[in-house]
Amino acid sequence: MESPTLNINKVIDNAKFAPFHWKVLFWCLLIIIFDGYDLIIYGVALPLLMEEWSLTAVQAGFLASAALFGMMFGAMFFGTLSDKIGRKKTIMICVGLFSGFTFLGAFASGPMQFAGLRFIAGLGIGGVMPICVALTSEYAPKRIRSTLVAVMFSGYAIGGMASALLGSFLVVDFGWEIMFYIAGIPLLLLPIIWKMLPESLMYLVKEKRDTEAKAIVQKLAPQETITTSTTLLLDEPTKGDGAPIKALFLKNRGFTTIMFWVAFFMCLLMVYALASWLPKLMIQAGYSLGASMLFLFALNIGGMVGAIGGGVLADRFHLKPVLTIMFVAGAAALILLGYNSPQAVLYTLIAIAGATTIGSQILLYTFVAQYYPTAVRTTAMGWASGIGRIGAIVGPILTGALLTLELSHQMNFLFIAIPGIIAAIAIFFVNLNAAVDSKTTQEKPVDLDTSIAT
Repeated sequence: MESPTLNINKVIDNAKFAPFHWKVLFWCLLIIIFDGYDLIIYGVALPLLMEEWSLTAVQAGFLASAALFGMMFGAMFFGTLSDKIGRKKTIMICVGLFSGFTFLGAFASGPMQFAGLRFIAGLGIGGVMPICVALTSEYAPKRIRSTLVAVMFSGYAIGGMASALLGSFLVVDFGWEIMFYIAGIPLLLLPIIWKMLPESLMYLVKEKRDTEAKAIVQKLAPQETITTSTTLLLDEPTKGDGAPIKALFLKNRGFTTIMFWVAFFMCLLMVYALASWLPKLMIQAGYSLGASMLFLFALNIGGMVGAIGGGVLADRFHLKPVLTIMFVAGAAALILLGYNSPQAVLYTLIAIAGATTIGSQILLYTFVAQYYPTAVRTTAMGWASGIGRIGAIVGPILTGALLTLELSHQMNFLFIAIPGIIAAIAIFFVNLNAAVDSKTTQEKPVDLDTSIAT
């Protein structure tokens, strides 16, 4: 008698939203909140660090880029590693790195030591992002996948808001170090995260950890009868997808892979230019340190709204037109920020800039997660994010260099806006014909017991 089979890709795609989904969403969201907090605190501490260590604008830009260099290597390395050793173990390594070494940054005696600690923290900050996106995307029902990934990744903006808000109250009285002490909290949560966060179901099946996999499938599909004889199936990987990096350029994906990389580069250039320099730019425009921190808060509020709102629109329409329009709108908002406006209009423009830069960054991860097959998903996101980190590195350095030229307020924001137009063009040229979610037919299932794990 032939044993019953169950295709887990279909189970996940058609599942009803259940408590298990809440658990995945909550823990990935919490990790990304702390990840966003750890990244944005440099922008909060920057004005005081420049004064304490007598840094020039260019030196401060290079110091900001230390973490971003780490993020570039972390995204590439840990994204690929998680396809080999599993999402859960890699997430734990990344959390330990970004939390522990950000905490140690409070004890740095000078710029060079601080830069080294930020580089190591950056490895974890950059590595954990694509993995949490991949894990959330793998468990999300297909009909609300963009929304759930966007909600989860909005934790990045929540973390940024928490950093800016706490900074506006604490930094003046307690110094910049207090922000780095708070960053050590996730270290205390590591045992709980290990217990509560599930492993990737696809990874469990590929590794033949059937007992754990079937327990998760039963939670996702309680209506299914799963026994010890039930064989779990995955969609068959297409030829070439067993070599993850090479697979990014097969099946008509090559040109689109490059377009994703361009979009990530330009988007992250804008995000980190603003995250690192917005308070300083607004101080130069005549605003106080406290008010400048609130501008950073408004930027991240906009990022959260843009991510969730964009995710809802993407589930209704498609990520491609939504992202294209958001990038154009973001460029327009940044250009308008260079002109004198009433305070209410100024906050609105900053929120729009956050919605269309931070929000677009989050939706780009969602787009890549849906575009590539499961076997190469975190590799695709890791490399796109890693290439994007080059833009993130360039952003703070370029903005610091612009400030030394003493250009007008309008010209500074115009230069930051130009990458938004380039990103919109790149997304416009994405080829949807090679996307996983654009397929109209279900790939043939494969029995993992008789196939080679990729």
